[in-house]
Amino acid sequence: MTSPAYLNALGVVCALGRGCEALRAGLFADTPGGVAADDQVLPGRRLHLGRVDAPLADPALLPASQRSRNNALLLTALEEIRPAVDAAIARYGADRVALVLGTSTSGIGESEAAIDEYLRTGRLPGHYHVGQQELGSPAMALGGLLGLAGPSIVVSTACSSSAKAMASAARLLRAGLCDAAITGGGDSLCAFTVAGFSALEAVSPTRCNPLSRNRSGINIGEGAALFLMTREPGPVTLAGWGESSDAHHISAPDPTGRGALASMRAALDRAGIGPDAIDYINLHGTATAQNDLMECLAVHALFGEDTPSSSTKPLTGHTLGAAGAIEAAIGWLTLAGNPEGRLPVHWWDGAVDPDLAPVAIAGPGSRLGRPPAYVLSNSFAFGGSNASLVLGRGR
Repeated sequence: MTSPAYLNALGVVCALGRGCEALRAGLFADTPGGVAADDQVLPGRRLHLGRVDAPLADPALLPASQRSRNNALLLTALEEIRPAVDAAIARYGADRVALVLGTSTSGIGESEAAIDEYLRTGRLPGHYHVGQQELGSPAMALGGLLGLAGPSIVVSTACSSSAKAMASAARLLRAGLCDAAITGGGDSLCAFTVAGFSALEAVSPTRCNPLSRNRSGINIGEGAALFLMTREPGPVTLAGWGESSDAHHISAPDPTGRGALASMRAALDRAGIGPDAIDYINLHGTATAQNDLMECLAVHALFGEDTPSSSTKPLTGHTLGAAGAIEAAIGWLTLAGNPEGRLPVHWWDGAVDPDLAPVAIAGPGSRLGRPPAYVLSNSFAFGGSNASLVLGRGR
């Protein structure tokens, strides 16, 4: 076991709202919110999506080549922790603060709009720049705005991106390559991802239904979450992480769950704890046939059927490259300021799938009756890129 990296501050925006209190309220509410019917992304097709309706930061703060909805989501999350970030830069110096982010879409939505205008008019819009869709754009945008000169990295491994970014930030911190890191990730809704998952027959037209025998696919969402990570004690620790690559198939997970099991075990080992120390599991829980089958098999193999678990994707949607960070934010809120141990609700129709290995489901009103000590968050991506994070209550 190594000393933990502390998650000192959290900024978040997603379909449940902007800021920690909006997210907390949505997670523990008596009725599901967030995801809603939407026909703006694919005109003529009405789907349930996790769209952010909260006002976003103005991307005009950035150079034209970095102005995108994706970066606006990240700027919005940054605004929530800006005082803590500024204090860290003043304390450690701009060259000792790292920036490690995850994304899978970056500014593809801006390119979609530009191509559409070109097809209609024969001209690209004057404000369009191909740099808007570059995967490195989030780090260039935030790093330039903050004047950072430390390590600057963007991880893009589909749905494990920002979980892997947080693990990378912790490695930089522990290696002494920085004294603080701004880490997390963001992704924005665009036709590219919604149409792509639709082509895979993996998109549900209604609110997704994880672990149900009636599940029919995912709801795509958008959002961003950023943490300030340092060695200084704070409310939550990134106590451990595990990563694996099963490379079973370009889009389907290994049905045996071996890769998922390996990442969870590695996360527990790095945290120096056993499965019985985990009080809550935030499942990847996409509500696709293959993911839920694989994940339940892996979770049951390691934890049995007693550890409360939920998928929060019926609330936020599957935010792809931002999912790891947003669900780490959910873990953060489950650990911090939660004396009764309320647990994020798993919203589904209650129709048990006999083909799934049994796991304990955290339904409405679930609580431990005490503050949680550790939570586990899973993120599993195309190509078998798996990441699991163990978050612990800090001090």
